[in-house]
Amino acid sequence: MLLPISDDNHDRHITPYITWALIAINIFVFIYWQAFGSDLGFTYAFSTVPAEILTNRDWVTESKIIRDVASGKSFEMPGLQITPIPVYLTLITSMFMHGSLTHIGGNMLYLWVFGDNLENRMGHLRYLVFYLLTGIIASLAHVFFIQFTGADPLIPSLGASGAISGIMGGYLLLYPKRKVNALLGWIIIAIPSWVALGLWILLQVVSGFGTIGGHGDGVAYMAHIGGFVAGFILVKIFDKGKPKSIVPKQNRGGFR
Repeated sequence: MLLPISDDNHDRHITPYITWALIAINIFVFIYWQAFGSDLGFTYAFSTVPAEILTNRDWVTESKIIRDVASGKSFEMPGLQITPIPVYLTLITSMFMHGSLTHIGGNMLYLWVFGDNLENRMGHLRYLVFYLLTGIIASLAHVFFIQFTGADPLIPSLGASGAISGIMGGYLLLYPKRKVNALLGWIIIAIPSWVALGLWILLQVVSGFGTIGGHGDGVAYMAHIGGFVAGFILVKIFDKGKPKSIVPKQNRGGFR
């Protein structure tokens, strides 16, 4: 498995404050409000529930006792909680929550690697709007996919994956040949971004078809695909273009 860990940032000319802020907010929410993923009541209250988006209604369900076949132990799985905000706003709040350390770790790594390059091209505000917009589109893609396939619409979804997929889609269009350092086993190799991101989106498509076939693993692959496509299509609208080269001022003493 290829795991991108860094890329070429030689042309970055602004500090990626928004990328850093997004990473910090995600980590804060996961630690403080989600209690490292253990506060399921909070998580279920602010996650995106397809049924709520489709009906514009807040759904509340009862807790269930679930038995773990492997360990033989039973535990209580809380139901959907009261959402204290309009349900459509969960399309945004769900972007800042994660289910586990692995989930948030992987997402924040991809945001760290690819986000600053787009922020550099778009500027801070445009980049933030792009991030939120592609994340919303990604969540809607998942919601309508659930409706189309007839899957359980009461299963909540959460995570920054959709918005980060949008960043990767935009990155692929703007920087198809940019070198990305990726971890392959214990070896670090440099590969073009089209290889790293091409393999990633191919995996999402294949896994998405597996979901249609009834072999889902709980991952919202259609949100990944929807976000990626949205980012690829919309990036040129938000792109301000490459910054102009700074020409040194000339005076009587020469260049300074």
